[in-house]
Amino acid sequence: MDQDQVLAHFRETDALLEGHFELSSGLHSGTYLQCALALQYPQDAQSFGRAIAESLLGSDLDPVEFDTVASPAIGGLIIGYAVAEAINKRFIWTERQEGKMTLRRGFTLRPGERILVIEDVITTGGSTRECIAALEANGGTVVAAASIIDRSNGEADVGVPRIALAELEVPAYTAESCPFCASGSSAVKPGSRTAATNQG
Repeated sequence: MDQDQVLAHFRETDALLEGHFELSSGLHSGTYLQCALALQYPQDAQSFGRAIAESLLGSDLDPVEFDTVASPAIGGLIIGYAVAEAINKRFIWTERQEGKMTLRRGFTLRPGERILVIEDVITTGGSTRECIAALEANGGTVVAAASIIDRSNGEADVGVPRIALAELEVPAYTAESCPFCASGSSAVKPGSRTAATNQG
């Protein structure tokens, strides 16, 4: 699955939106990716999961080196599970409790357990970094990360090697520097840190 195919699927499922949006990171953008729409059907999620697994095989990040796949809730859950299924590894997730990303629901890690973190979309890398911090605080070793789409065009630093099926160069602005706000437009917040898609 190449970048054009990924983006075509997002357009076909109305998951690639144009307008004036506030992302979960607090930044504003003219483009929003509603991954929940792109992953509504299990066969689509499986296709993306296999594509990420194949991309890992084609890189230095061989899936056999991972013990576990993890994702931050809620946005990364579907694609994280699909990747775990594709490489036949355990799947766990982190979630926010009182605003802090934590490992809950009885999930435990062995000291040094090697983990692959999967997200749907990376913009600033904030959610991925929070997920990594929570996993490492519980004894895991995060060795790589991956996402369906990288909105930062390769610029986001999450502290470990990472890949994405598609990269987009989409400007994001603080509210103070946002040209849409300057023109009088109000930002729409279609997703949030508690909604189905996370673009942080």
